[in-house]
Amino acid sequence: MTSLAAEPQRRGRRRRRPDSPDTSAPAGPNLRRLTNPFPAMELLSADQVEAIHETSLTILEELGIRVLHDEGRRLLAAAGCLVDESDFQVRFDKGLVMETIAKAPSVVELVPRNPARAVSMGGNGVAFATVGGPPNVSDLEGGRRAGTLAAFEDFMRLGQSFDVVHLMSPAVEPIDLAPGLRHLAMSRAMMVLTDKVPFIYSRGTQAVADSFEILRLAHGLDRGGFAAQPHCFTVVNANSPRQLDWPMTQGIIDFAQAGQLMVLTPFTLAGAMAPVSVAGALAQQNAEALAGLALAQIVRSGAPVMYGGFTSNVDMKSGAPAFGTPEYVQAAFASGQLARRYGLPWRSSNVNASNAPDAQSAYESQMAIWGALLGKANLLLHGAGWLEGGLTASYEKFIIDVEMLQMMAHVFEPMACDEGALALEAVREVGPGGHYFGAAHTLARYQTAFYPPILSDWRNFETWSETGSEDTARRAHRIYKETLRNFQPPPLEDERRAAIDDFVSRRTAEGGADLES
Repeated sequence: MTSLAAEPQRRGRRRRRPDSPDTSAPAGPNLRRLTNPFPAMELLSADQVEAIHETSLTILEELGIRVLHDEGRRLLAAAGCLVDESDFQVRFDKGLVMETIAKAPSVVELVPRNPARAVSMGGNGVAFATVGGPPNVSDLEGGRRAGTLAAFEDFMRLGQSFDVVHLMSPAVEPIDLAPGLRHLAMSRAMMVLTDKVPFIYSRGTQAVADSFEILRLAHGLDRGGFAAQPHCFTVVNANSPRQLDWPMTQGIIDFAQAGQLMVLTPFTLAGAMAPVSVAGALAQQNAEALAGLALAQIVRSGAPVMYGGFTSNVDMKSGAPAFGTPEYVQAAFASGQLARRYGLPWRSSNVNASNAPDAQSAYESQMAIWGALLGKANLLLHGAGWLEGGLTASYEKFIIDVEMLQMMAHVFEPMACDEGALALEAVREVGPGGHYFGAAHTLARYQTAFYPPILSDWRNFETWSETGSEDTARRAHRIYKETLRNFQPPPLEDERRAAIDDFVSRRTAEGGADLES
C-alpha cells in the first residue's frame, strides 16, 4: 500500500555551485515560531462590522442553514435551534449563536510530536502550512499528472526541510490508493517524515479514529494524554450557499469530541456561491462559519476551533475562480475583523489562479499573503505549493512560496535602531564620494546584515548568462530536487514506528475505513 521506503540516517553534504544563490537557511528570525508585530489592517468601520454581523445573524435566524447530518440536526435541536425535518433546514436563535461562540478559546496551542515545533493559533501568533488537497501534482520535468503517494511523501519531505513551514497539510491527493486506505498511508507518512503539526481529513468517524490512533502511537501517549491537548487540525468547508453536508458535519462532531482543532471555512466565491458584492459574500460566509462553530461548542464546550475566511470572486466572463484579487484582499482584511469580533483565531490562504509557476502565480500569491498577514491571520493555509486554483500542487511553486514566506518572516523582525545600527562612526570613516564595502562597520556585520535568499538570483546579467540563464522556475526546480536528495527524516523511536506500521498493516488488511460511517 505504501511507497515509503526506509529513510537513510545520513546523507551526503549538499554541494553548492559557487556562482549560484545561497540555499542555506537564513540567519535572523526564529522561523519555527513567528509573531506578527504589526497592527491589523481595518478595512471596515466598527459600524460596518456590526452590519455584517447582524446580517449574518438574520440569515441564521430567518433563513437558516441546511444540515444534512441527522445527528447534527438532533444536537442543534436539543440546544434550542428550530429544525425543519422536511427540508433539513436549521434556524438559529441569535442569542444562542453568540452564547455558544463565546465558549470557544481565543488561543489554541498545537503540540506536534516534537514539542519544539508547537504553534500558537491566536493573538499575534502566525504559522504557515503546506498546500493541501489538490488532485494533481506538477513540475518542469514531469508536467501535470495525477497525485500519488510518492508525490505526497515528497511534499512531506519538502515541508519538513524548511522551518518557515509549520504545519503539514495534505499536499496532494494520492489517487493511486483506494479512498478508504489513503488516510492510513498519509497519516503514517506525516508521522515518519515530519515532526510538525499534522492535518487529518474529516472523512468519516472511522477514518478520523484511525488517524488519531496513528498520531497517538507516534506521540507515545495513551488515549487520555492524547485527548488532553490539541495535536492536529482539520478543515471543514461549508457547502456554500448555506449548507453543511454529512461528512463535514461529522467532522465537526468528531474533532470537537476529541478536543482537536477544527477550522470552519466556508468556500464562498462572490458571484457564484455567494452574492456578487463583497459585503454580501462576507455576510453569508460569516453566517455559515458561525453555524459550524456553534455546533462544535454544542458538542463540547470549549472545543478548539478557528474561524476560516476564504471569500474570493469568480471571473464573470468564464465563471472560473479567481484568487489573489483586490476583492480577495479586501475580504481577508474584513474576515480578520470579524474573527476578532468573536475573539477567535482565524485562517486565511496563499492562493493564486495561475496554471504555471510564473509571474502571475507570484503576484497573486503576494496579494493573498499581504491580505492575510496585514489582516492578522493566525494560520496561512496553502502557504507553499498551491497552483491552478488549488487543482495542482507544484514543486517549483513550493520553493517560490518558501522564499516569499521567509522574506515575510524577516519583515516581522524589529529593525535595530541603537547606536551601532545608526552607524555614525561609519559615516565619519567614509568620506564624501567613498564607499562602505571596506568600512569596519560593514566588515563586522555583512554576513548577517541582510536576508540571504534561497531562490532569488542577484548576480549581474553577464554572470547569470554565463552560468546557464536559469529563470526562477528552473532555479526552483533545481532547489527542490537538491532538497529531496539531502533530506534527513526527523528522529522517531523504533518502537513507535513499529507500532504505527503494525497498526497500518492491520487496518489495511481489514479493508481500511468505511467513509460513509
